[in-house]
Amino acid sequence: MKIICIGRNYRDHARELNNEIPEEPVIFMKPDSALLRNNEPFYIPDFSNDLHYECELIVRINRLGKNIETRFAHRYFDELGLGIDFTARDLQNQLKAKGLPWEKAKGFDRSAVISSEFIPVEDLSDRESIKFQLKKNGEVVQQGDTANMLFSIEELIGEISKFFTLKIGDLIYTGTPAGVGPVAIGDRLEGFLEDKKMFDFEIK
Repeated sequence: MKIICIGRNYRDHARELNNEIPEEPVIFMKPDSALLRNNEPFYIPDFSNDLHYECELIVRINRLGKNIETRFAHRYFDELGLGIDFTARDLQNQLKAKGLPWEKAKGFDRSAVISSEFIPVEDLSDRESIKFQLKKNGEVVQQGDTANMLFSIEELIGEISKFFTLKIGDLIYTGTPAGVGPVAIGDRLEGFLEDKKMFDFEIK
């Protein structure tokens, strides 16, 4: 099982971090040891003093595929979840300044929150405009709408499958909207996909 992540897939988020708007999907990966399941608490690692949340829609692949054409990509998933791509922002900035890969800042243990359940795509009222939000301590800090993605789910599947064979159970974290920010011990994070609560856990 692979965890494939997309960076800078919302224009406003790219701008809030002073990044260029990408002309193609920015792809990076996390190991399976990064998964944080079942609303378990997230413990801030001792190697970062600036740990950020990034709420993202998750696509779970349900068929084996390689070089998938965008027009057929909808056949390769039928459920969506919600998660968080935790990022050690201070470490990431150091690595970027040196032109080095981001893995240490993105792929550390328990950095990929995943909802306990997934929602069937057929249950969504508007597949082209899927809305989600993140609350921190009861306040909405991020709101996303897939209609605002630079690259759609189908386009992401097509691009990713050019380079990596997609297998059943692979996860695609599709990018985060604007509003990312730091977490501190004692914070509570709640994620909602449409009107359904998908995760609810504490920072320790």
